[in-house]
Order: sequence, then C-alpha cells, then structure tokens
Amino acid sequence: MTATHSAPPQGTAKQGWAEGLTVFAAVMLMIAGVLDITRGIMAIAEDDVFVSTPNYVFEFDLTSWGWIHLILGAVAVLVSLGLFSEATWARVSGVVLAALVIIANFLSMPYYPVWSIVLIAMSALIIWALCVHRSPGYRD
Repeated sequence: MTATHSAPPQGTAKQGWAEGLTVFAAVMLMIAGVLDITRGIMAIAEDDVFVSTPNYVFEFDLTSWGWIHLILGAVAVLVSLGLFSEATWARVSGVVLAALVIIANFLSMPYYPVWSIVLIAMSALIIWALCVHRSPGYRD
C-alpha cells in the first residue's frame, strides 16, 4: 500500500487569517497613500504646518519633499488596489513601497515629526502583514 498525500482542505483558519492580513495591508496601504498624498500637497503648497529645522543633514527643499510624498502616496494607492485582487506583483510592490515610505518619512522627520513616526509605524505593519501571508500550497 502506498501513502498518498492529500492537499490541505480549502478554507482553513490559517488561510482565512492570511487573507485577512492581505485585506488589512491593502486598507492600511491605501490609508497611508492618501495621507501621504495630502502631506505632499501641503508641502508643495508650502503650508505653515511644517516645522523648520536648521542645519538638518538631509535637508531638501520642502517642495521637493512634497513631490516625493505625493508620488509615493499615489503609487501606494494604486498598489493597494492590486492587493485587493491578491496579485503577487502588488504584494512584492507593497513591501518595497512601504519600505520606501519608511525611508522617506525618516528623512523628512524634522519637517513633521509626529506624523512621520505614525506613518513609519503604519508602514512597518503593512510590511509585516504582507510578509506573513503564505501561498495556498504552503505546508507547515
């Protein structure tokens, strides 16, 4: 008699958990993207909500930071839409994009410190949620 391996049952609790994390990451990435877009627009308009820090090592013009955040935010919204369809390209792009958002917020921290820390934490959660998902054929 030969041993046969059967496929894991569909709809397991682990699969539901993983799908829930993907939706969580998609929603969080969309929120982070929209917030980054608004931050970019504020910086491009040179709004007075930003702190002016003298002698910062990574000092860029506030308008430059605005365009960086606006572009990252727009791409984040597009990638989040791909995550809702559970596309592999969107999962990989989401991790890379969230890492770029962390870097951009770290470098622009002197201009809007508290909000930078909030977006860094949100992006770290997005990376975690996208990285813990396992493909349906994965076995423990």
